[in-house]
Amino acid sequence: MVKYFGYLDHKNSQSRKKMNIQAIRGATTCLENSSNAIEIAVNELVNELVERNKLVPDQVISITFSVTNDLSACFPASIARKQNGWGKVALLDCQQMYVEGDLPHCIRILALVKLPNDQSPQHTYLGKAIMLRPDRSN
Repeated sequence: MVKYFGYLDHKNSQSRKKMNIQAIRGATTCLENSSNAIEIAVNELVNELVERNKLVPDQVISITFSVTNDLSACFPASIARKQNGWGKVALLDCQQMYVEGDLPHCIRILALVKLPNDQSPQHTYLGKAIMLRPDRSN
């Protein structure tokens, strides 16, 4: 685990919290290769990641999106970039390595975030992507 030696002040918070840098994984699927379907899937995935981990924009360092080769209608990072307060978040898209029999229409994420020392990362697997990591699905 990488230690982040810093503090985060939350609005309306009386105390400063020590933070660690954590990696959070997640994935979802979309119904088809269209900008609209990808936008719905990315927004659902990002919103769920933020909610489950109680994140504010200053805690999100970067997110890498990977997509299966059957998704080419738009860039997931360009959708995530529209999140309120995410102007300084480093976002990157790449294509997932092709493996025969892989889950189709899948969007995966690797998010680097700052979490309080006493908070464990909550990984976010949605839709058919739950089958990828049933041990991390809620």
